[in-house]
Amino acid sequence: MERHFDQDIDGIRQLVLRMGGIVERMIADSLRSLLERDDARAEQVIRSDKEVDVLEKETDELCLSVLARYHPMAVDLRLIAAVMKMVNDLERMGDSAVNIAQGVLLLNREPPLKPYIDLPRMAQLVQNMVRESLDSFVQRDTKLALDICRRDDQIDALYKQLFRELLTFMIEDPKTVTRALHLLLIARNLERIADHATNIAEDVIYYVEGRDIRHLGKAADLPPGSPSTGSEVPIA
Repeated sequence: MERHFDQDIDGIRQLVLRMGGIVERMIADSLRSLLERDDARAEQVIRSDKEVDVLEKETDELCLSVLARYHPMAVDLRLIAAVMKMVNDLERMGDSAVNIAQGVLLLNREPPLKPYIDLPRMAQLVQNMVRESLDSFVQRDTKLALDICRRDDQIDALYKQLFRELLTFMIEDPKTVTRALHLLLIARNLERIADHATNIAEDVIYYVEGRDIRHLGKAADLPPGSPSTGSEVPIA
């Protein structure tokens, strides 16, 4: 029984990593399709979304099967709970990558609005957050997970900066409105991907340490087990 349980848990982890790898590629390719004006790459991103959806369902089904058959407790139960939330965030990241790719297909029909400087920088930071959120899961590294949570503010600041810049384009020249809006939606989807990476990092902290740092703000910086967090979880 224990051997089968361990095999199923390992299978769950492998499904998460497989799904994460596909989503990482989708995000990277959606931005490459923008910078290289590559319609074929954007279309491939859109097609990949079906595979992500299938993996989300497969992972959820295996998690529910493990819950029903083995009645896991403590850290194993937290792992299942965290994974079922993580795959939902990964699926949403895939949707955002598709949104970016769809915007790219529309932008590629017109001349570039401007040289891309801040957008690739934002995209690289977001991709790092996604990759490292999955690394923190594999390594059970809550220090890395907490660092990812802190970086979300940097992405928000870059998004606001891009918003102001693109708004200026639209005000100064109405002919740029359509292109600027598509770029703004791309930036918005990157910001949403960063939010989902932060969610995954929070789930890793819950899975490993049994504490829920959502909505705590600066309290998330407190050491594990601090009574000031108000986040102790009865499943230990």
